[in-house]
Amino acid sequence: MLKKVLIGLGIFILILVIAFAYMNYRSRSVSPPEVISLEVDGLQIEFNYSRPTARGRLIFGTEAEGALLPFGKYWRLGANESTEITINQNVSFNGAPLNAGTYRLYAIPGPESFRIGVNTELGKWGAWEPDYSKDVFVTEVPVNPLDQTVEQLTARLEAGEGAGAILYFEWAEVQLAIPIAIASQ
Repeated sequence: MLKKVLIGLGIFILILVIAFAYMNYRSRSVSPPEVISLEVDGLQIEFNYSRPTARGRLIFGTEAEGALLPFGKYWRLGANESTEITINQNVSFNGAPLNAGTYRLYAIPGPESFRIGVNTELGKWGAWEPDYSKDVFVTEVPVNPLDQTVEQLTARLEAGEGAGAILYFEWAEVQLAIPIAIASQ
């Protein structure tokens, strides 16, 4: 009798492991991971995120409209794991001072602007909200409406004017541009 219970438990655990592996693989293929980087004037930036697709869904809007990412609610600024940025020196991130290091980024979407949180909590699955007590700061970034819809979340880093870069996010009809400037010595 004990042998049958152990065999049944083993089969159940095996099924759970296979199901978890399949779901993990499937979500990664739907929202593939991407790492972008830029080096400009000695500043090195690496940005690690996953790229979900719209697939006909309303991305940003109200809960009543059935938006995937409702205004005023936490979003991991990508898919799968937490979105992270690594910088090799102190910078001004959208006007706020940020020391060299690796940080988790998240967003609170809004119709006119997004609040972007910079947080020190790393290594957590992105769907879970961060420990907000570990926020370095939260900054407001205006929404730039796009003329054409962007199907898959796209981030890019470009050299900015002067010493620094601009981190762009584009998805659906929304573009965010975050200036990252080398901090004054």
